[in-house]
Amino acid sequence: MSQVGRRLAQTTSALGLVGALVVLVCGVFVMATPTTAFAATKTFSYTCQSGGPYTVTTGTPLTVTLTAPTSVTAGQTFDLTVGIPALTLATGSIPQAATTVAVNLALTPSGGTVTEPTTPKPGAAITANQAAVPAGSATYKVAVNSTTTGKISLDPGDLKLGLTSATSAATTNCTTTSTEVLDVPIGTGGGGGTGTDLVEYECVGPEDSDVQDVEIKVELTMPTTAKVNEQFAIKWKGTYTTGKELKAPTTGQTIPAKIFAYASLTGITGLTSATGEGTTGTITAGSTIPLPTTAFDMKTTASTAGTATVKPADVNFGANTATGNNPAIACKVQNATELKSYTLTVGSGTTSPSPTTTSPTASPTTTSPRPTTTRTATLTITPSKTRKSQTPKAGADTGAGGTMGPDGRVFILTGTGLVAVAAIGGLVMRRRSVKG
Repeated sequence: MSQVGRRLAQTTSALGLVGALVVLVCGVFVMATPTTAFAATKTFSYTCQSGGPYTVTTGTPLTVTLTAPTSVTAGQTFDLTVGIPALTLATGSIPQAATTVAVNLALTPSGGTVTEPTTPKPGAAITANQAAVPAGSATYKVAVNSTTTGKISLDPGDLKLGLTSATSAATTNCTTTSTEVLDVPIGTGGGGGTGTDLVEYECVGPEDSDVQDVEIKVELTMPTTAKVNEQFAIKWKGTYTTGKELKAPTTGQTIPAKIFAYASLTGITGLTSATGEGTTGTITAGSTIPLPTTAFDMKTTASTAGTATVKPADVNFGANTATGNNPAIACKVQNATELKSYTLTVGSGTTSPSPTTTSPTASPTTTSPRPTTTRTATLTITPSKTRKSQTPKAGADTGAGGTMGPDGRVFILTGTGLVAVAAIGGLVMRRRSVKG
């Protein structure tokens, strides 16, 4: 074997092995990494003036983040989250009791309006006698005009930061010179329709004689990429109406710190509900049972494409099982006909594989000494088996289609081919060595 041929064989073998290893690792990584839905987010730099309750570092901008759903619906309302970074209180403004940051952002939407634009919104919680303020956020409601098409643009203006417990209206004033805006596409996600978002519940438990009237402002966020045969999630967030909170029993049972929320769905055959589990936090006897501070997912799946109407449904507290059965406290909706409805669109997705593709059929060429490797791989890697799962926690039996991400079989088969190339290169080099 010539010097050039020997080097070519060595190079082919080495590169093939390295390439195969890289591709195989990448394939496994892609198959193991779930895909996520991203919200519309943009950051803006602010310059703050000295004065007010917070200290200002000259020359250091304050970075504020605006976050909205990936898409919103014309004629409906959505939440805009204003992210405020960590702050430091001036010496004379350190509170003697716990309080919160008061956020007042001038916001100009093109294609909609902001509800309560001049009312300070509560931000991060501030601990008593502490100068350090953690990063937090405030939420603004934005109503999209029914005639808006394409997108809604959100233009942030002046920002005022104060304290909700302050006896004076002193604020630290910040301005931005940014000319950019946050654009949110008009689609089918987020927002609710007409009706009230205040859900009236009758809650019973732990004893049958323990009955409470509870009112929760429920906000649902619809997914924007729901597809047939792929698990999707509706986000649930709740806030008590003052004076209508759910109280833990003063004596008796210890309530597990769990909440199970449900949504009712109509309009798509076979799709009737979604279920989700959240954590309430510490439950103290005789005190209000806290609601989760962030939205959590209610999961389900649809076998048919179409448009569904979604409404908030019952909630359970303190259930010990993954499905929310046998709750310590069960809350039933009392004003279902008055509730705000949401629109959910389920698009056409990947259909279930045909049963005939999962089992090999007899072939007159089975005695051939050259079986087709590609066909064998196709028959043994069965998506309907590898993606089927047990009923997920707090969800329906949906499988893993919605979270598996890109199909890694392409990477695996490519890697296998490269391994074969490397093996051939090694055999050629070995055979020539023996003859030489």
